[in-house]
Formats: sequence, structure tokens, C-alpha cells
Amino acid sequence: MLYSLYEAQHLALVPMRYMAELYRGWFAHPFSPLSYSPFAKRLAASSDLFLRLTQRYDKPAWNIDADIEVALERPFCNLLHFNDGRAKSRKVLIVAPLSGHHATLLRDTVRAFLQEHDVWIADWVDARMVPLAEGPFHLRDYVHYVIDWIRLLSDPAKPDLHVVSVCQPTVPVLAAVSLMASRAEKHRPLTMTMMGGPIDARRSPTAVNNLATRKPYSWFERNLIHRVPEKYPGFMRRVYPGFLQHLGFVAMNPDRHLTAHWGYFHHLLQGDGESAESHRRFYDEYNAVLDMPAEYYLDTVKTVFQEFALPKGRMFVGEELVRPQSIRDTALLTVEGELDDISGNGQTEAAHLLCLNIPRERREHYVAPGVGHYGIFSGRRWREMVFPRVRDFMARHQSS
Repeated sequence: MLYSLYEAQHLALVPMRYMAELYRGWFAHPFSPLSYSPFAKRLAASSDLFLRLTQRYDKPAWNIDADIEVALERPFCNLLHFNDGRAKSRKVLIVAPLSGHHATLLRDTVRAFLQEHDVWIADWVDARMVPLAEGPFHLRDYVHYVIDWIRLLSDPAKPDLHVVSVCQPTVPVLAAVSLMASRAEKHRPLTMTMMGGPIDARRSPTAVNNLATRKPYSWFERNLIHRVPEKYPGFMRRVYPGFLQHLGFVAMNPDRHLTAHWGYFHHLLQGDGESAESHRRFYDEYNAVLDMPAEYYLDTVKTVFQEFALPKGRMFVGEELVRPQSIRDTALLTVEGELDDISGNGQTEAAHLLCLNIPRERREHYVAPGVGHYGIFSGRRWREMVFPRVRDFMARHQSS
């Protein structure tokens, strides 16, 4: 019902958006005589801000100089390959989070690796676009997807695959590699790099962790799960809607977003086009969200944030117990941001206690000073501080 009301609200705003577009044109276009009136800039800026606050944001483009090929297509995720025409000695599988934003949020991550690596990435499909006939998608299905990708990309005769997981997928990636090690599969990644993820969400709990422990499982199912409206291919699928996730993102730092939008308004008034464009680029990405399958989201809440099944040694995928201690041949690098307010310090580092049979010389942990959650994988600090560490770690273990 809530999802349908949200769609109805969007339709109700159409006349107001139409008028705002007219106002922006009348009072901002240099050839319009109205643009020279005393209140022109304020009216144009107000109209522009209203349009940005009420518009739908589509999945952003990758904007990467490479051919993007779909290597493996599944109902809930496509495995993409970035082919820039150059031969590379190392393959990197980047497992993007299925946690609201599109995989394009990792654009900087891909760009950095693409210079020297053959890059593949998990590109999650908006659940509202997946027909109900495709069935549900659970956390265990996520793990099976990762196993399939590793089998596809890893060459047992000449191992050259490195796996990078960012935020939420650290748990299913560790589970996948653990299961493959327990089965003694020949396909294996040379390294696992885990960045800002909730391996053990009991450590340094953040607002995200506290919400999950203070509310019962039933609260999440009752308040956050809704059915997709009729206008989408996934009609009647149960999802955690993107618009609710976006409200949650904003609620974590409301003052920061209010200040950013107020600053954008003043940049428009002052004619500071460069600052205004920087604001647009960030929020074009930040505001683009997707629906998550309800089964996967609820599984994650229960398994990762309420039961802490992985660090307690009680996580099962189907009938198989996840045993990280089975991993011996894959090197492990964990990365955390000193100022991360989503995955607290120590949550990712906990992987080292679980992977106790990986030799000490094949395990490293790095805390990026002055870096928040997004700075771990995007922006200047990622490029200058974090990426060189990850690249060098992979290079050291390339021939292992």
C-alpha cells in the first residue's frame, strides 16, 4: 500500500514539476527578458532545487572508457566485464553491495583497478524489474552467485583471480570462499580484499547496527517490506523499496544533507557553476536507489545484524556450515576507514580471527586515517591511500 501511495504522490507532483521547469526556463535562460528581473535568480534557483528534490534518479552511467560486456546474466544480477582492449595479468572480481545504491557507486574503484587489471563487477538488478516468476532471492542465493562467478573466472591450472568485496558483500563473499575451501574445490581466488564490511557487527556498533538490535525481526518485515506496484515487471514481488532506503540514508546525517542543498541553492544564486555541478554529480549517484528483494534483506538483518551467525560459527548456507577456518591458500586483506560510521572499526578486521588457518604472513589489515565509509572505495583518499595498498597486496600474492 505504501509503495502505491508513493507512486501516487509522484504523479500528483507532475503539474508542480511542469511549472517549476517553466519557471527555470523563463528566469534562467539568458535570452529570456524575465531573466533580468530582480528576483529572477532566486526564482530560477528555487525551481531548480525543487526539481532535484522531487525527481526520480535513474541508474547512472558508468562513464568509463571501456567496452562493458555482460559476461553472465542472472535474474537478480549481471556480471559485467570492462574490456579496454589491453591484456592484463591479474583478474579482479569486484562484488558490489546489494544495499540500496547501484554498482556504479563503485565507479572510482573500477577506474583505479582498470589501469592494471582485468576487471569484472557484480551489477545488481533493481528487484522491482524482476518478474515474480523468477522466484525469491535469499542470502544463500547471493552466496551461490559468488561461487558461480569465482568458478567462471578462476583458472585452477594458473590461478590469477583476486576478489574484492565492498561493505555488505564481505559476509557472502567470505561464506562463498569458505564453502569452496571446505569442498576442496580447485577454483579459488588468490586473494580476498574485504573493505568496510560487517563481518562481526558486534564490534564498535554504529547507528545501523543499533537499529537492527533494538528492533525485532518482525518490525523490519512489518514496516519496511512492501509489494511492487502494478506498473513494474516485478508486480507483487516483496521488496525493501529504494525510496525507504533513501530516507534511511538521509536520516543518518540530515544536517549534512540540508547544508548541502542549502549550499547548492546559494551556488546557483552566485552563478558558481562548478560547485553546483559538483553537487549534482554527487547527488545524481547518491539519490539513485534500487529495490532489494525482501527475502535477502530480511535474511541479512537476521543472520548478520541480529544473530551474528558468521562470527559465532553458526552460519549455514543450505545444509552446509560456513567454516572460514577451512581457508588456507587465499590471502586476506581487510580495509577499514578510521571515521566509518556505517561499518564500525573492527567489524571487518574480525575476518582475521575467523580465517585463523591463513598463515600470518598472508594476512594484512589496514585502517585508512581520516577516511569515512565512502572514502574507502571512492574519491581522492581511495586513489592515493587505499588503492595502492590493495594493488601492492595483490601483486605480492600473484604467484602464490
